Amino acid sequence: MSTDERIERARVAYARAVYGGDTSALGDAEKGLAAVEADAALARGLLLHARFQSAPADAGSPPVEDPEELASFERAFELYQALGDTRGEAEASFWIGCLHQFIRRDDETALPYLERSRRLAAQAGDKPTWSEALRHLGIAAHAAGRLDEARERLEESSRLRREVGALPGVASNMVGLAYIAAAQDRRADAFATLDEALAIARAHDAHAIVRHIEQARARI
Repeated sequence: MSTDERIERARVAYARAVYGGDTSALGDAEKGLAAVEADAALARGLLLHARFQSAPADAGSPPVEDPEELASFERAFELYQALGDTRGEAEASFWIGCLHQFIRRDDETALPYLERSRRLAAQAGDKPTWSEALRHLGIAAHAAGRLDEARERLEESSRLRREVGALPGVASNMVGLAYIAAAQDRRADAFATLDEALAIARAHDAHAIVRHIEQARARI
């Protein structure tokens, strides 16, 4: 059901209750509006996250976390959980974990949210969120020096991304896999992985990923 339909359903429920004395539709209408609020909160958090990521390029200065981002993701998580929306809960949990990992550099806080996201997304069959959770669990494993685990997580994330056609995401994962290969003294594998990632990124106009690939090649 679309957002407009849920809002219209609430208006109809109001009219039925006020003019007809029938309050039976109020509960379902309220749930529909809670779903709208959850979707809006998640989307608002995503926009704030995008602003954080793009701030250095736009302003030439280190980005500053907007406190509304975490508040938005936490509100979405709370609403999805209350609604029994496993898919939504998985996605909101991922973004809370991502914020702690990517913005606050706090893997200890991030990991429970990422693990929860992985589990719920797998349960819901939500491959995009499942792949994101695996990617970031792989990043955490890499940072902790657990290279075999990191490689396994990123490869599984890439498999899911290929299944849903998210090939720029596959190229992004390959950057991480190249760093892991280099850390394991598999330099030839690292450069071959970057070559493949570059071909994918260029084919899909993923310019930001191309820059990451070039940076990885220089560092390796």
